[in-house]
Parts: sequence; structure tokens; C-alpha cells
Amino acid sequence: METIIKRYPRPRSAIMPLLHFVQSRAGYVTNEGIEIIAQQLELAAAEVTAVSTFYTQYKPTPVGEYHVGVCTNTLCAIMGGDEIMGALKDHLGIENDGVTADGKVSLEHIECNAACDYAPVVMANWEFYDNQTVQSAKDLVDSMRAGNPKPPTRGPNTLVTWKQASEVLAGLNDGRANEGVQAGGPTLLGLKIAKGETK
Repeated sequence: METIIKRYPRPRSAIMPLLHFVQSRAGYVTNEGIEIIAQQLELAAAEVTAVSTFYTQYKPTPVGEYHVGVCTNTLCAIMGGDEIMGALKDHLGIENDGVTADGKVSLEHIECNAACDYAPVVMANWEFYDNQTVQSAKDLVDSMRAGNPKPPTRGPNTLVTWKQASEVLAGLNDGRANEGVQAGGPTLLGLKIAKGETK
């Protein structure tokens, strides 16, 4: 925690990475973690709690080893996100914010992840799975439950666990930032159009 705090000119700026650090250890933001962060930053626990409850990336209860988010915002919804969410709830036997009995997969309805050019999008531990279908999403969660998750469409070549992803979000380098595809064709096409390029 001290290493994370030292990265910032004002200690309170470390609240968000420290919350991710707590999640990397406990799997969610615990009350004890909030108290420790508050002590380290010389803040009231209420100030740390306010941040942890404002952002949906911080979880107040345990999630699965693989936390799956289905975008059901406008474009993803009409492209199949609503159907995917409903199918995964049935397939896994859980509701929104639920965790499978084996603790492997949790499911969450999420808002836009700025990947509309790949709709419908599913995320797992904040990695992208683009252009999903009901079947590909079912195959994805099945691969997670079998202990061999399919690789993300973009980003790292393998999917890490929720706790490992939280470590990265806390600012601990896993050496994998340049793995895999970073920006695909649809995104780059939009950039070319924005620059006035026609080819």
C-alpha cells in the first residue's frame, strides 16, 4: 500500500488504486480494507466508503473468479445484449449480480464500455469479448467454469482472474500491457474517417 501511495503527490489520490488493491486480496472491498485505507491516508472511513460505493467497479460482496459483464446499453441491447444477458442468467442459474455455486462466474448487467463498434460486447474481468452471440457467450462462461477461459478478443492473450485483474488496476504491472490486439479494424476505420481519410 505504501508503494501505491508514494506514486501520488497527494495521498488521497491513491484511494481508487488502493480499493483495487483490497479487491486483489479479498476479492471485494471489505469493511476492514476500507478502514485500513482510511488509516493509511488519514481520512475518515466515510470518505473511502463514498468512493467505493460510487463506482460500480468496486464490489461490496464477493464476485466470481471470472466476473462477466454484459453490456445492455442501447446499441449492444438492440444488437443482442439483452438476449445474451437473459440467456446467461438461465444458463448459469443466477440473476444479475449473482455468483455461481462453484464461485467461478458472476454476472452483471453493465452500461456502455465504449466499444459500440463491436456490439454486442461482453466483458470478463474488464477484458473485451466482442461481437458476441448467445452461443459464444455460453461457450465463454462454460470455458471459465472448466478452468480454461477463452482468450479476450482484444488485449492480453489470456484471461486473468478477478483478483489478478484488480492487481493490475491497482497499478501493479503484470508485464502484459502490450499483448494481443489493441485496436481492431472497426475502431481504426472510425479514426480514419474522423481524420478525413477515405482509404
